[in-house]
Amino acid sequence: MMRQSRRELFLNLPVTDLRRAKEFFARLGFEFDPHFTDERAACMIVSDHAYVMLITQGFFTTFTKRPLADTRAVTEGIFAYSCASRAEVDRTVNQALAAGGRRALDPVDHGFMYSASFYDLDGHQWEVLWMDPATVGGAAA
Repeated sequence: MMRQSRRELFLNLPVTDLRRAKEFFARLGFEFDPHFTDERAACMIVSDHAYVMLITQGFFTTFTKRPLADTRAVTEGIFAYSCASRAEVDRTVNQALAAGGRRALDPVDHGFMYSASFYDLDGHQWEVLWMDPATVGGAAA
């Protein structure tokens, strides 16, 4: 199997209030690319190759024929990203809760991996995790 060249990931999420969503994620340390941000959408930078497009619900519906998920009642997905340490996982979730988010699940500690999760202002579930670099690099069994 041929290895694919490095791809960029753009995750699109509908939001009810773009300004509030941007403020919420800015409090978690995320920045936005002004070239792809306007009054209908904001490009949140996750890494050099991963972005989350926060899109107003009205504009989002122009990209799909299906109804939007009611994230107060159903889980549309779990959006996970890594942190540099266990402390950063806890700090991130605490910042999310202080900014108006809600706890999704209690932290889970597997030893080689530690995670915690929260719901953002629109009910999207986010998981932040730390993995032991020795395990990720294949040094640990």
